[in-house]
Amino acid sequence: MSKKKNKEHVESQETVETVETAAPEISIEDLQARIAELEDKNLRMLAEFDNFRRRTNKEKLELMETAGERIFTEMLPLVDDFERATEAMEKTDDIEAVREGIRLIQQKFLSFLDKHDVHAIETKDADFNTDEHEAVTTFAAGEDKKGKVIDCTQRGYKLGDKVIRFAKVVVGE
Repeated sequence: MSKKKNKEHVESQETVETVETAAPEISIEDLQARIAELEDKNLRMLAEFDNFRRRTNKEKLELMETAGERIFTEMLPLVDDFERATEAMEKTDDIEAVREGIRLIQQKFLSFLDKHDVHAIETKDADFNTDEHEAVTTFAAGEDKKGKVIDCTQRGYKLGDKVIRFAKVVVGE
């Protein structure tokens, strides 16, 4: 061995010996106890996470149920109005009063939808948009109406920005 390599070998052995003597002696029993402690900690953490997951799932389910209950409770006055309108149709010959009653119920229902951020999708003279409209058929309407909504057969609605029902439309070609 050359002197340089021999010197490096001796220095590396001294470093290893220094590290070995500096490290405290840890018994196998201490290591086994530490492993058992960590396994117990891990098991408790998993159980805690599982409890958290179950609790949050239960809370989500309860929230959905109560949200649905609240909306249906708010709709009950509309049902009452329809019942009164049905009774009025049977008792009166004044068709204009019945029409006015139905219009009032419709306005009340539309304001209910607006309160809950449900809005109709605009279709009149709109460009056909596959994100909001569903084409039920096409109609030859001339070059100026190509790709435009010609007629709406069923209104579409959005809840906030999410489409909850696509508008069924006739598209010009």
